[in-house]
Amino acid sequence: MAETEKRITLENVDMRAFLGFNDENLRALEARFTCSINVRGENFVLRGVSDEVDLVEKILKEMAFVLNTKGSLLASDINIIMDLTLDGREVISAGEYDTIVLYTKNDVIKAKTQGQVNYLQAARKNDICFAIGPAGTGKTYLAVALAVASLKKGTVKKIVLARPAVEAGESLGFLPGDLREKIDPYLRPLYDALDDMLPFDKLKAYLEKGVIEIVPLAYMRGRTLNSAYVILDEAQNTTDTQMKMLLTRLGVNSKAIITGDITQIDLPSKTVSGLIKAHEILKGIDGVGFVYFDKTDVVRHKLVKDIIDAYEKFYDKKPQR
Repeated sequence: MAETEKRITLENVDMRAFLGFNDENLRALEARFTCSINVRGENFVLRGVSDEVDLVEKILKEMAFVLNTKGSLLASDINIIMDLTLDGREVISAGEYDTIVLYTKNDVIKAKTQGQVNYLQAARKNDICFAIGPAGTGKTYLAVALAVASLKKGTVKKIVLARPAVEAGESLGFLPGDLREKIDPYLRPLYDALDDMLPFDKLKAYLEKGVIEIVPLAYMRGRTLNSAYVILDEAQNTTDTQMKMLLTRLGVNSKAIITGDITQIDLPSKTVSGLIKAHEILKGIDGVGFVYFDKTDVVRHKLVKDIIDAYEKFYDKKPQR
């Protein structure tokens, strides 16, 4: 049979743990297969018979899945993976690997709905991605996971998370505490997402060194962000001017995700949402992607979908004044 060559990349993998002492994990593979495996950084070059190359690719990806899920990769794990693969079974289902965003100590963050799969594809393809839809669809959480994955991989050097500090009936000046204590409640959801994805010590170090910044949107004015992953959350509460300001902060080798729910606008009446305006102005520009979620993409408590549905039905039936 004719030989083939395939190149694959394993992202977010501790290569030292993956390869094992003196590459013993790769030697275990080569003992079972005639396919050659050459490693260059995160890249693997496989050469051999086509069917065997495909099997080895699947095994390498499942090894990465096990390592990042368990935090370790033992010789017994590799033997089980090889046995299952040769028997036609899988540790992860077909196609699932591409839906995985980030491995954490306790979990795997991945797309769980078709809307989220579309979201990942759009965010990876475009330098600017808008994610629009109701609460609970994972817009912000997946955006933060994508940013952390890019930081770990080294494709960006910093993460900037921004939110408009829309005041719901209270002025920041009348709230107790210093400036940080006043704005932290608005930024808390972003901290919560990061807490799930990074060890406490690592997150603390990143925040102290400015590798990760969590800031109110107003603090972005006048900056140029190079090699950064920028996330604007709750973008429905930006003005047209604020949205333009944020988007024009992007520098070389930077990406941005803008998330929002146009049914939850808290701006003063007659103020047009910057998210709605951006959708009108930027749709169709190459490199700018738009993804739309609906209640079928909600991944919170099972009652959240029912709550959204009930509110929609109530207001649809309510007479318009």
